[in-house]
Amino acid sequence: MSAACKTVTVDQFGHGDFSTIQSAINSVPSNNVQWEKVNIPRDKPFILLKGSGQRKTMVVWNEAYLHNATFSSFADNIAVTSMSFINSYWDPKSEHTKAPAVAALVNGDKSFFFRCGFSSVQDTLFDSIGRHYFKECYIEGAVDFIFGNGQSIYEGCSIRYLGEMLPPGLAGFITAQARNGPNEPTGFVFKHCIIYGKGTTYLGRALRDFSRVLFYDCNFSDVVDSLGWNAWRRVGKEQQFTFAEYKNFGPGADTSQRVKWMKNLDPQTWR
Repeated sequence: MSAACKTVTVDQFGHGDFSTIQSAINSVPSNNVQWEKVNIPRDKPFILLKGSGQRKTMVVWNEAYLHNATFSSFADNIAVTSMSFINSYWDPKSEHTKAPAVAALVNGDKSFFFRCGFSSVQDTLFDSIGRHYFKECYIEGAVDFIFGNGQSIYEGCSIRYLGEMLPPGLAGFITAQARNGPNEPTGFVFKHCIIYGKGTTYLGRALRDFSRVLFYDCNFSDVVDSLGWNAWRRVGKEQQFTFAEYKNFGPGADTSQRVKWMKNLDPQTWR
């Protein structure tokens, strides 16, 4: 893959990407970082992308909104290992108006990510449609940074909440799952993951009427809000959500103050 050109505009009156030449230069990635957008179209399945490590092979882009992701995959049977995808739109040195900035959009079936990194602040990982497996990945963000309607397992992942990127006193949201109906097999399952960072975050909020997110045997630091979950714009439909926790541990795992409508699933269901 050849690196694409990136144009930044300097305007001292605030109409460009930066107001000084130096700030524009400082924004350019260094060393072995690839500054490009990667897109795997639907008609190119069975691709393996293998990097040299999360901190050695980093693909960076700097653009907002859902379909300007650093990495987009629409094909089935895709495997990616040992690389990171970063959307630097929220970089503290940037003077952009803050907006959703997707690091990866996964829209194909049977996608596998092993020891990959995903970095942004809002809407980091668009787990859109299909069956996906994320193993030992690193995912960071602050607002809805794992979202979509995928049927996905996150196992052994490190999930870092960047509360310092939000205004003081504002809580974030790790997940925003978009299951639309009771018969859809979709949802996010987190197994043996660690949740940590700065500030306070909910485990998730409902993006659609039948949102489904499960956390099993995960290590919750004290960043997890005591309520755990948020109905957001679906107030009144809480009984349709499946937000559940089982055998988690750590300072944030106490469920005694969780929302009353959190599901208590039978132990057999978790097997």
